[in-house]
Amino acid sequence: MSNNVLKVAGLKVSYGGIKAVKGIDMEVNQGELIALIGANGAGKTTTLKAITGTLPECKVEGVVSYLGESLKGSKSFHLVEKNLAMVPEGRGVFTRMSIQENLMMGAYTRNDKAGIDDDIAKWFDVFPRLKERAAQMAGTLSGGEQQMLAMARALMSHPKLLLLDEPSMGLSPIMVEKIFEVIRKVSSEGMTILLVEQNAKLALQAADRGYVMDSGLITMTGNASDMLDDPRVKAAYLGE
Repeated sequence: MSNNVLKVAGLKVSYGGIKAVKGIDMEVNQGELIALIGANGAGKTTTLKAITGTLPECKVEGVVSYLGESLKGSKSFHLVEKNLAMVPEGRGVFTRMSIQENLMMGAYTRNDKAGIDDDIAKWFDVFPRLKERAAQMAGTLSGGEQQMLAMARALMSHPKLLLLDEPSMGLSPIMVEKIFEVIRKVSSEGMTILLVEQNAKLALQAADRGYVMDSGLITMTGNASDMLDDPRVKAAYLGE
């Protein structure tokens, strides 16, 4: 039995004549935290959206398999039922719903009320700011608070694979550290994670393995600790 959770083979994405992703291969195994790093515009977010079927009109080729099954033609809401969750770039919280209601929405595929209540309490313990503002509309929260909420909401579904798209973007350093503390925590508990992140150093420090994406291609892959010491990665992405 393969321990492969996600397998991407020959993935190509094009918008009209523009080739955003040019035939990439990537895999995420059970319990791994994989970092996908690269400059802005490299094709990282497009890759995640191709995996989840949330791209606008475009041509997608190649194979995306999740737990051994092709995701071709799957609607994004079916993915949540299959225990695949994504925290999108820009957070995507339900702005006119309260924090509590957002968390309940994260658990909409579940029917274990006691377990849901326990999980809400758990994430309120992890993110005390959310607990203090439980009845507040999500649209009135700061960017960092919305990121906390988006992560907690995704984790309410007990995903077998968690996709994170630029979780540190636009956040203060102290908020970035809190978000990565939680990423490292859920990873240490066995959660399988694919992390897209422009902060290459933080991402590789947290990850088991990494992929570097440049102009729609995977240009490098390896153990994250080795990549942190690679002079090419240092020069291009770590500012060293």
